[in-house]
Amino acid sequence: MSQSVYDDHLWIEELNTEDLTEMVVVYYESLDAVRGHDPNTETEDANIKTTLRTKKKESHTADSRFYRLTAVCLGLLCVLLLTATIALWIKLYSLMTSKEQLQTNLTTERDQLQTSYTNLTTERDQLQTQRDALQKRLSELEKHINNPEWRYFNYSLYYISTAKKSWSESREDCRQRGADLLIINSTEEQDFIEKFRRVQKAWIGLTYNKTEGVWKWVDGSALTTKFWRSGEPNGKGNEDCVVTGHVSDPVQSWADFPCDNKFVWICEKRIFE
Repeated sequence: MSQSVYDDHLWIEELNTEDLTEMVVVYYESLDAVRGHDPNTETEDANIKTTLRTKKKESHTADSRFYRLTAVCLGLLCVLLLTATIALWIKLYSLMTSKEQLQTNLTTERDQLQTSYTNLTTERDQLQTQRDALQKRLSELEKHINNPEWRYFNYSLYYISTAKKSWSESREDCRQRGADLLIINSTEEQDFIEKFRRVQKAWIGLTYNKTEGVWKWVDGSALTTKFWRSGEPNGKGNEDCVVTGHVSDPVQSWADFPCDNKFVWICEKRIFE
């Protein structure tokens, strides 16, 4: 094969079907003009032209189908891309919402933990204060527990004097000892005091408040538990102060006396409130 024929062959291969069909049609139309009007030739040529036109039409139909298929594929791809985009946007929105909710929850938990920490710190400080107070009271108890002048009963220490003084002087002595005149709150305490007082009348921390018209203890509390001797208080003269042990009855033994009278006294120091 010569070089020119080879080149022509390559050039023909580069042409598409539609171009070749057009070229063949043009070629045969030109050939008709040259050959004249031979009936057989015309029939043959007509058949060739019909065949070529049919191929051309089929080529157009195939191309049209190809384009439609391509368009459908592109449409489907666009739908898929849009669906994926919407799904990603929904996922992103969900993640952002979850993040905001998580931040809110973390903030709430942080505030709760801070509040709990503050409460625990307050409780710790209160417990330390209570511990210090307890240690102080224990030290006070240890200091007096072996002192024969003081007796321990039901979280309190008691002291009974040997000297005799007025009610106000007796109270001042108790205060100097870090205590106050006795306050009796129960029958058990009254029984203990009756054994402790050594058969003596002893001042206790109960006086009559003339302004209010009531009996009150030295801590300001009202009289509720009473152990008066029968007929007491009788209210004679200025009998505004009280002693215990006026009679031999171990319980009902209180009586009112003038506060200037001199008796022994009983001090009480509360160790555990």
